[in-house]
Amino acid sequence: LQLPISGVFLLIYAMTVGNLGMMTLIFTDSRLHSPMYFFLSVLPFLDICYSSVVTPKLLVNFLASDKSISFEGCVIQLTFFVVHVTAESFLLASMAYDCFMAVCQPLHYGSVMTKGTCLQLVAASYVFGGANSAIQTGNVFALPFCGPNQVTHYFCDIPPLLHLACANTGTAGVILYIFSALVTLLPATIILTSYSLILAAIGRMHSAAGREKALSTCASHFLAIAIFYGTVVFTYVQPHGSTNDTNGQVVSVFYTIIIPMLNPFIYSLRNKEVKDA
Repeated sequence: LQLPISGVFLLIYAMTVGNLGMMTLIFTDSRLHSPMYFFLSVLPFLDICYSSVVTPKLLVNFLASDKSISFEGCVIQLTFFVVHVTAESFLLASMAYDCFMAVCQPLHYGSVMTKGTCLQLVAASYVFGGANSAIQTGNVFALPFCGPNQVTHYFCDIPPLLHLACANTGTAGVILYIFSALVTLLPATIILTSYSLILAAIGRMHSAAGREKALSTCASHFLAIAIFYGTVVFTYVQPHGSTNDTNGQVVSVFYTIIIPMLNPFIYSLRNKEVKDA
């Protein structure tokens, strides 16, 4: 099955990289020069980055007899993966806040969501990503690795690497749990609070057309968010060892390969401005 599966994943990855077209469209069309579309142009960039950390190596492993990765390559893969996944988590929170301001505080939207604010939110997402990556990568590779060297996964992820360490990984597991919870549950709380207030504001709208437009936009956003956070929490924010290797790999496919392809489609699926552009 490796050959047909590699063909499917190659097609998915090509569509993910093809989301560069969404970025180009947003940058070149003046109708899309607004905070919402600025975030929507950063999202596919993050998706392409962290998918590219994992998928090309996976495709090579499907076709090559040598499926090894060097220790240094493993460190680099994990470092950049955690940076971009964490940054995406906080970017989704920024997008939810932007949606909240647009729906609930329309008179203050222009003065609050300035270009500078948007750039600061994206920069903060990367700062959180870099900090979490430094902590998580250091936490894993500070451990001694002296025994089995077969990673039961399709990329260098933290839980399967902890299984290979020749030391007690109790403390490392607690650090993984705490910081994974912080970078997923904190943005998720911001997102849920924002969308709760948005839904309350939509319920007070008198215009049926405005209510329908806001609901369709929020529903598509919430779908992407639910898939992303659901799979990440399932992998990292549950008791250590409660996920078997096969389930971990299957779930990881969603947030490393499937979601990066789907995100731009989901966020622009019901968006008339993007369709017109």
